[in-house]
Amino acid sequence: MRVESVTLDDMQVCELLELHQRDMHAISPPGTSFALDLSGLSRPDISLFGAWDADQLMAVGALKRITATHAEIKSMRTHPACLGKGAGEAVLGAVLEAARREGILRVSLETGTSPPFEPAVRLYAKHGFVAGEAFANYANGPHNQCYHLAVLSSGSATT
Repeated sequence: MRVESVTLDDMQVCELLELHQRDMHAISPPGTSFALDLSGLSRPDISLFGAWDADQLMAVGALKRITATHAEIKSMRTHPACLGKGAGEAVLGAVLEAARREGILRVSLETGTSPPFEPAVRLYAKHGFVAGEAFANYANGPHNQCYHLAVLSSGSATT
């Protein structure tokens, strides 16, 4: 498996991100899904990463800069055929490493609270993310929860 920066010029990347957005809207109550569409992911403050097995895209994820020291994880998605192979974790590692290299001190994310989101929440918790206050334009509620990780430039992280 290789993990690298990807772009929206790649059809596999676009297809997986579109699947992600459709699925988030399908499993989330109205007004509680904040998955970015392709135009939202094409902004200059967003970097995309992908995990590959040969020429098959296994997973994607994005790092969105909020400030010079705070960033958000967006659009984390593993291809359904690649679940359980560590691709999502590999992409999360690449996103966090990019944040460290850029001097980001805090990485946050917003995700759902229903059972389909439990694997993602377990992955984030495994890497030190903790539930916390809302950030940006999000609000914690019965269907949404924000998580945070303090990132140290030494390559380690704390909560």
